[in-house]
Amino acid sequence: MSRAFIFPGQGSQSVNMGKDLFEAFAEARAVFEEIDESLSQNLSKIIFEGAEDELNLTENTQPALMAVSMAIISVLQKQGGIDIATTCSFVAGHSLGEYTALTAIGALKLSDTARLLKLRGQTMQKAVPIGTGAMAAILGLEMDDVEAIAKEAADDEICECANDNSPGQIVVSGHKGAVERAVALASEKGAKRALILPVSVPSHSSLMQPAAEIMAGALAETDMIAPPIPVMCNVTAQGENDTDRIRGLLVDQMTGLVRWRESVLWMRDQGVSDMVEIGAGKVLSGLARRIDKEITCESVSTPEGIEALIEKLK
Repeated sequence: MSRAFIFPGQGSQSVNMGKDLFEAFAEARAVFEEIDESLSQNLSKIIFEGAEDELNLTENTQPALMAVSMAIISVLQKQGGIDIATTCSFVAGHSLGEYTALTAIGALKLSDTARLLKLRGQTMQKAVPIGTGAMAAILGLEMDDVEAIAKEAADDEICECANDNSPGQIVVSGHKGAVERAVALASEKGAKRALILPVSVPSHSSLMQPAAEIMAGALAETDMIAPPIPVMCNVTAQGENDTDRIRGLLVDQMTGLVRWRESVLWMRDQGVSDMVEIGAGKVLSGLARRIDKEITCESVSTPEGIEALIEKLK
């Protein structure tokens, strides 16, 4: 049996996530404290007891979700003696989770990743004024259909497919008016549901090009070592080891399609039959089951879950 660790992206966050880890494990506390220090911000307080609106600010959400996942990884490594590179064949993350995946296997330093994700969130928000962009989930239609809808809805604006999450779950992104037109068209063309998402940033669309240019500079200046196992890259839906290529693909990810459905299928075709979602929520576990019911997938986010996983992997 081949295994992959997978790491969640935006939308999995909730106030109080990871607090039980902070209280239960010194290794987890050290992760949160290092991130707070590297950002010169009490991000832990926002995560554990902040207002939901504050946590949901993109510049806070991204390092916060990474912090919870990396707290779990640290406990697995230091208390469980688990070497991620020999336990897994691949690591993968949804959108910002790709940065977490790289950090989990030592390709990026924790403090560097925290700063990169803070910057990523800030530049994404600055790239498009609040109220200008939008995203919408289209349920019950296939990729070709949604691509055609997005093209028709654009009408001299931007409307593009942003996430291919699972069969029948595709997200579009772009200008607010164009995305609203896509929602109406999708409903007319037989979508089970089409709904605007509660986000202010049109992620993974060409509107993010200004943010991509800033991230290209930041990534070029950040040390990265070659991953010991392949990291799935969202925009290629394939495992990569070359650091220069990974840097470029992280930049491309800012404006490109998150090919999550294809990523899961590619890992399956390489022999992966067991996936472990590390971090807040259960979004990716649910998607994996919809993509291929034969894949075993569990979510690990609590002290009890960590202890059970350590026992399983011994």
